[in-house]
Amino acid sequence: MRTIIFRTIAPFLTALMILFSIFVLLRGHNEPGGGFIGGLIAASALSIYGIACGVRAVRRALVFSPMALSAFGLFLGALAGLPSLIAGVPYLTGLWWTPHVGETELPIATPVLFDIGVYFVVVGAISAIGLTLEERER
Repeated sequence: MRTIIFRTIAPFLTALMILFSIFVLLRGHNEPGGGFIGGLIAASALSIYGIACGVRAVRRALVFSPMALSAFGLFLGALAGLPSLIAGVPYLTGLWWTPHVGETELPIATPVLFDIGVYFVVVGAISAIGLTLEERER
């Protein structure tokens, strides 16, 4: 399935799917979606790119090892619980701050940081599995 049409459209489709995965990630706190679904969409985009252009191209595009992405996501997820411990409430209790930047209120929440961590864990783990399977097949 490595036709010229598929190889031509795959980079554009991948970029579009990754943008959509970030949209799903960021809207997931208030509506359906979140880190897990966004991560699955991004991993699917990388799989499409890998099928079209090869495993080496995906590894070059990722810059970091997929397992390093998973480890970073796990670190972010654990880090999201520290503010709640400092505030004296149970670990991973959601906390919100609204600092003022100029005349704009900028809401910051620990659940969003946790969702971003889940996103990286899912992208890294699913990509590592997919890339390993694709390398073994060839």
